Amino acid sequence: MTGARERRASAGQPGSADQPARAGQPGSADQPARAGQPASADQPASAGQPASAGQDGGGGEQAGVRALSGRPVSELTLEAVRRGEISLPDLRIHPGSLEHQAAVAEAHGNPQLAENLRRSAELTTLGDDEVLAIYEALRPGRSTATQLTALAASLDGRGLPRCAALLAEAAEIYTRRGLTA
Repeated sequence: MTGARERRASAGQPGSADQPARAGQPGSADQPARAGQPASADQPASAGQPASAGQDGGGGEQAGVRALSGRPVSELTLEAVRRGEISLPDLRIHPGSLEHQAAVAEAHGNPQLAENLRRSAELTTLGDDEVLAIYEALRPGRSTATQLTALAASLDGRGLPRCAALLAEAAEIYTRRGLTA
């Protein structure tokens, strides 16, 4: 039953059995997927990347994919958790992974998603409490324009220019629309 559903769901899609990939697109005979880039927009950032040196190529670690701690993703196993070797930074995303996802989004015509991912990469340098405080400050009616502007200046001074720009823009828009505290 699952196979029939999958065939119906993919029917008519480029690259499906009844609809081959169109010429000039990655994955078509004349444009194979490029190494280091996903074969399609539906794949995660690590898809299509060659396995790192020393791996058997059997679905192991992907080149450059690491946790915030710097630990390779291949080391994030249930056994490592049981041995007590995994900490919270091992489970958080690395800013380089977010930047890679942003580049993929941009290459596939989604600049808004790319910008959101780049802001997320900046936020990885902050603690959870501070990230939550920023989200709280951005809720309509929770902050004055002065508070949002001061928070923007603080973020800019700490090397988070994209996040700072978002807060500065929010201060202007919230003031114009009467959404400040």
